[in-house]
Amino acid sequence: MSAVIDKPDSLLYDGADWDYDQIKRVYDAIEDIALKDMGLNVYPNQIEVITAEQMLDAYSSIGMPLMYKHWSFGKHFARDEMLYRKGYRGLAYEIVINSSPCISYIMEENTMTMQTLVIAHAAFGHNHFFKNNQLFQQWTDAEGILDYLEFAKSYIAQCEDRYGHHAVERVLDAAHALMNQGVHKYPKKRSLDLRLEQKRERERQEYQEQTFNDLWRTVPKVAIGGNRPSKSVSERKKLLGLPEENLLYFLEKKAPRLEHWQREILRIVRHMAQYFYPQKQTKLMNEGCATYTHYTILNEMHRRGMISEGAMLEFLHSHTSVVFQPEFDDQRFSGINPYALGFAMMQDIQRIAETPTDEDRYWFPDLAGRGDGMGALRDAWANFRDESFVLQYLSPHLMRKFKMFSVRDDAEDPYLLVENIHNERGYRGIRKLLARQYDLGFLEPDIQIVDVDLAGDRKLILHHRVTNGVLLDESDAKAVLRHIANLWGYEVQLVEVSALSDAILKEHAVTAPSGIGG
Repeated sequence: MSAVIDKPDSLLYDGADWDYDQIKRVYDAIEDIALKDMGLNVYPNQIEVITAEQMLDAYSSIGMPLMYKHWSFGKHFARDEMLYRKGYRGLAYEIVINSSPCISYIMEENTMTMQTLVIAHAAFGHNHFFKNNQLFQQWTDAEGILDYLEFAKSYIAQCEDRYGHHAVERVLDAAHALMNQGVHKYPKKRSLDLRLEQKRERERQEYQEQTFNDLWRTVPKVAIGGNRPSKSVSERKKLLGLPEENLLYFLEKKAPRLEHWQREILRIVRHMAQYFYPQKQTKLMNEGCATYTHYTILNEMHRRGMISEGAMLEFLHSHTSVVFQPEFDDQRFSGINPYALGFAMMQDIQRIAETPTDEDRYWFPDLAGRGDGMGALRDAWANFRDESFVLQYLSPHLMRKFKMFSVRDDAEDPYLLVENIHNERGYRGIRKLLARQYDLGFLEPDIQIVDVDLAGDRKLILHHRVTNGVLLDESDAKAVLRHIANLWGYEVQLVEVSALSDAILKEHAVTAPSGIGG
């Protein structure tokens, strides 16, 4: 005789299937816990359900809902779709956009439990981090990004109609090649306002149309090497604002041959690069915040009887897969999983704040025993990036739990040396070395424009300051230099110099091409 088990009245849903009424009930329950119990502060949410193919499409256009056309997006879509169809890779459960309203995409193939998880993870975890972290406040404009994307897509489409698809694609190819070197790394006095950027573009175009006079085309040009007064190198650099590390910005402002529309495309790509710059510096913290948020919310929902035992088991199966960290000698090891370390550090901060040990009090005197674990987490989420977060909060307890150690691998030494082990000196060394792995200043090449004589041969000179002994790949460097030369219109030289001695290590040069500009 089979028993009939009635569904408790307090359950928000039962089974894998979902509908929009259930999602609404679940969203309201998650919002209540996130805002009241956890004290999160979020942008208004917009939840959109999409198919697997739409998720692949979002992958290809770097997750943005309105994106201009470029061949590389189609290439990424074809690659990801092939891998997905053959079962070589899965898809993310969600994509979330740093905007106001904060847009979260959830897949229609997800079960109701997975929809619950990703709403908690994206619509409240990531959302809170986007709104409150100081890097995002300095560098992004959540209120204006969607309008700016619409403007960018429309503007580039108009350029394709007017100047031709190939001409626009050449500018985009060059700009995309320089995206990593197209950001301001230090905040300016004024915060970014993308709506104001649209207004300024319209004003620039109107001014050009009103002041255009074709007679200027007939004025004789001063020949290169003519009787112009020469300036000293220091004066020349000061006038041009050199050295300049934002290559896209310099080319947009100073490239002699670029047309107005080409400069505007560089400006669009530069703003996109700047928009993603904080995300590159906070992946560990952002994913740790979102994972901790969904874990806390789902556990609280289960404690209140809102989800069933089966739903909880399904959630825990997914959660433990996400935060799984293989051992260093495991074939699956590919570095430290940011979800695993981020989530573990969030839990550890709460533990230190609420139930510290004597070791915690020694290492974290300001945090240990403060009693408000959630408040400590909100402070950390607001005021740190990955590098400083690891330096500040990685504890000896967690280093032991992850079995961390450091190895010095010298190419000239036939033996490996274990330099840092589990003692006080070793803990500090491990923490410092791990933090450096999240430092973009160490991971990305330091390339700056250092000189150009606009009254002379106009050769653009760049320096790569080598800080870790690793030179640029020859083929990649030449390919990117060709893109720079296409934008600049004249010869480009890249010199790799030692950051310690200023000694020249290697030189790359690309002669003057036909150029993108007129």
